[in-house]
Parts: sequence; structure tokens; C-alpha cells
Amino acid sequence: MKILKYPLWILYRIWFYILVTLPILLLFPLLVVSILKEEWYPYFFKLARLWAKIILVGMGFRWLIERDQAPESTQSYMFIANHTSMADIMLMLVSAQNPFVFVGKAELAKLPLFGFFYKRTCILVDRSSEKSRKAVFLRAQKRLKQGLSICIFPEGGVPDEKIILDEFKDGAFRLAINHQIPIVPMTFADNKKRFSYVFFSGGPGRMRVKVHPFLSTEGMTSKDAKTLNEQARSTILGQLLAYHNH
Repeated sequence: MKILKYPLWILYRIWFYILVTLPILLLFPLLVVSILKEEWYPYFFKLARLWAKIILVGMGFRWLIERDQAPESTQSYMFIANHTSMADIMLMLVSAQNPFVFVGKAELAKLPLFGFFYKRTCILVDRSSEKSRKAVFLRAQKRLKQGLSICIFPEGGVPDEKIILDEFKDGAFRLAINHQIPIVPMTFADNKKRFSYVFFSGGPGRMRVKVHPFLSTEGMTSKDAKTLNEQARSTILGQLLAYHNH
């Protein structure tokens, strides 16, 4: 019976890339204008959220967001979540309403069309380069001064399918402490099931998001990064296990 699903999975993956590309082509003039000046980024962010919603709806995903706390529109934050799917980017754009900038892998800038906007709007990091990692702090500082927030997936990459939640890198927490901004831990419950990096898998359905109480960094120093890291990871892992057991 499973063999009958393989052609459908292939078509489903192809459909995803069509949905990623088509809105960019349709919105291309507006997207280009919105990145001409850095202060126009909030307009780009609105278009990016529209792009994300088109993809999620087109794939048959239904997002359900439960918030323990709502962000203030005038405050900058550090948004973090577990990372298991290509759809994580879209779900984060839908879940976090405050304009934010992704800190992401430099390799994604090589993707056709998507990469054009990615490298012009995101903070790129080459994790193998210490110089690149240090440059992230300077670029993030500039963006935060503009009133934007930052988003990092602290696992640093997509873990093996068997790993529920990988260890977190300290970068997001050091950055949040350095700029004294709250951390917003978020749990994506279903993305691995809905659309993981395993090619022959996935399908339409719900995508649950849990926005946890924010973690304050007020008065903390870089020495507290590891403790904050463990607290955030424990919160997300606990929620993933709770979803898994129900």
C-alpha cells in the first residue's frame, strides 16, 4: 500500500517548490522595492508573511497557535524554535507578528530566486568561520537598533529524524543577553510529521505552535548564556514530549 504513496509524495514535493517560487515571481516588483532601503524592511516582512501563508495553505497545512504570552509591538525579541522542516521558516513568519530578521545558513543564499532575497534580508552565517560568527553580532546589533527582532533556530541545523531535539548552540542566548532582549521560546509540534527533510514523507494536516512564556535576560551576563540555553531547551523539549504522549 505504501508504494502507492510514492508518486503522490513526489508530486507533493514538486508542488511545494512551485508554491515557494510562484508568489515570489508574482510579488517580485513589490519585493524588490521593499528591500531598496533597510528602513523599508517592515514592508518586506509583511510580504514575506503573505508568501508564507500562501505556501502553508497551498500545502494543506492548518496552523494552530497557542500563546502563553503575546509580544509587544514596540519591543524587540529573540524568537527561537525547534528545527525539523523546510516549513519551519514559513511557520515562524506566521507565528511571530513582530518584524524580525532570520539568522541563517549562508548556503541558502545559493538557492535560485529565494536566495536573491534571502541574502539581502537575512543575517548570513558560515558556522565554520569564526569571523562570520562574530560578524553576526554586529549585524544583529544594527537591526535591533532599527527596532527589529531576531530569529534563530538554536539547534544550528536539522537534526537526525530520530532525535527529538538536538543540543542548542549558545549564539542566540549570548546575543539576547548582549542586547538585553527577551527570548521567546516556541515549540513546533508537527512539522517533522507534516514535511520533514525525508523526501518520501509528509502530508497535509495541522501544525501546532506553542508560544511559551518569555525568558527575561535583564541583568544577565554572557556567563548566564548556558543556563538560559538549558532553560529554553528544557521548555521546548518538555512541550514536544507532551505532544508526543498525547
